[in-house]
Amino acid sequence: MCASISASQWGSPTASRRALLIHGLTMSSSSWEGVAQLLAAEGFFVVAPNLLGHAWRRGTDYRVSTLAEDLRPYMDTSYDVIVGHSLGGTVALMLLPFLPQTKETTIILLDPAIDPPEETIQMARKKFLAEVANVRPAEEHMAENPAWSRRDCILRALGASMCDRTVVEEIFRQNSPWSFSGLLKIIPPNVKITVLTSDPELGATCLLEQIPRGVERLNARVLTSIGHWIQYECPDVIMDVIPLPRAKL
Repeated sequence: MCASISASQWGSPTASRRALLIHGLTMSSSSWEGVAQLLAAEGFFVVAPNLLGHAWRRGTDYRVSTLAEDLRPYMDTSYDVIVGHSLGGTVALMLLPFLPQTKETTIILLDPAIDPPEETIQMARKKFLAEVANVRPAEEHMAENPAWSRRDCILRALGASMCDRTVVEEIFRQNSPWSFSGLLKIIPPNVKITVLTSDPELGATCLLEQIPRGVERLNARVLTSIGHWIQYECPDVIMDVIPLPRAKL
């Protein structure tokens, strides 16, 4: 892995297939290590940017549209796969108009924050503020999330340590009311979107009823017994969604 202030990269830049991974709130590009390694092993060149407000990147405008605009330079390249988690899923939807129309692209949204009820928003705000105010060590994450690897627990703590209270407060304030499900209603003809939602019993951010029905090239699936951090708990389910032929190892 090669990391910088703006992005992490995995695999060979000369690879024929490319993937873009967009992290969620209080995370960082390095949080994609597990999924990125799987993609690189399958012949992908993988890029994961750091969202504005994360990994010590600071600004004043934290609207989702601005977070997406900040990633516009990455749209100079076409991607076979784009994966967005939570807030990153919302940002990925904002990037739809900027995708090259000549490239078939699979977009996978992991429990995206598209239209959560106010109660969920306030609970999330409180949780994230607590996480950046008092960054928990990897050992606490491991005890709370036995399905996570130690590496993922360390990267979770690292992401929180590089964010701060002002960023969290402003992301929630500047995007109120939080309503982005309309972005799923117009999907370009060269794009297929799969929404993987967490188990509602485990505090899913995205519920099936928030996803528009009858939209072409849009599929949704609930992952039973899986929490919000899908990429940590079951990265293989993400790989299974990718409809591209696998590289021979």
